[in-house]
Amino acid sequence: MGVADEDLFTLSLRELDKDYKDKKPFFAQIMTVSNHRPYTYPEGRIDIPSHTGREGAVKYTDYAIGKFIREAKQKPWFANTLFVIVADHCASSAGKVELPVDKYHIPMIFYSPGHIVPGKFEKLTAQIDIGPTILGYLNFSYNSKFFGQDVFKMKDSEERAFISTYQSLGYIKNNKLVILDPNKKATTYKPDFTTGSAVAIPADQKLINEAISNYQMASYLYQNGLYGFDSKKKP
Repeated sequence: MGVADEDLFTLSLRELDKDYKDKKPFFAQIMTVSNHRPYTYPEGRIDIPSHTGREGAVKYTDYAIGKFIREAKQKPWFANTLFVIVADHCASSAGKVELPVDKYHIPMIFYSPGHIVPGKFEKLTAQIDIGPTILGYLNFSYNSKFFGQDVFKMKDSEERAFISTYQSLGYIKNNKLVILDPNKKATTYKPDFTTGSAVAIPADQKLINEAISNYQMASYLYQNGLYGFDSKKKP
C-alpha cells in the first residue's frame, strides 16, 4: 500500500521540472502502487468505487497514467523524453501451474510521439532487456555487465525470457520452458502461451545447462561483489 498513483505522478512532475530547470538530463523510475491491495484510490476518478477489488484499482492506475501523460505533454521537456511503461507480472503469477507463462506476458510501451512511429514488436523478450534496449534506442555508447540485450538488435536465435517465483526459476527458449527448483530439480516443459498450461517433455539437457549457467553466474557475481559493487559492504 502507498500513496495514490496520481499523487505520485504529481510529485514526479514537480521533480522532473526541477531537473529541467537546472538543465540536467534526467532519468526517473516511477512505480505505481494503487493496483495492489487494499485497492484504495481517490473517489470520483473512475466509475468503480475504491476498495472494491483489483478491477477498479487497475482502471484507476490506467486513469492516473493517462492524466500523467496529458500533463507531461504541456511541459517543455516532453518532446525529447522517452516514456517506458512496463509491468512486472500479471495477477496470480503463482498459479495452478508452477510457472504459468501467460501470467508473465506483460506489456511494455515505448512512447515518444515525436520520435517513434506506432508499431508492434512481438519477439520474446525479458525485463532484463529493458536497460540495454533503452540505451541502444538512445544511441548511447556504453560498457556494462547487463545480462539483458538490446532487443531491437538481437537475432531470432537469441530470443529468451526469464521468469520466477520465490523458489522456482524459469527459462524460456525455443518454445520450451525449463524450471529449476530447490534440491537441484530441473524439468523441461512445452508451455501453452495462451492458457498458461504446460506439459512435461523429455529433459533438454542443453537448455537446462544454459538456464543453470545464467542463474549461477548472476548469483556468483552478486555474492562476490563482482557486479560493479560490493554486495557485502554496507552503503
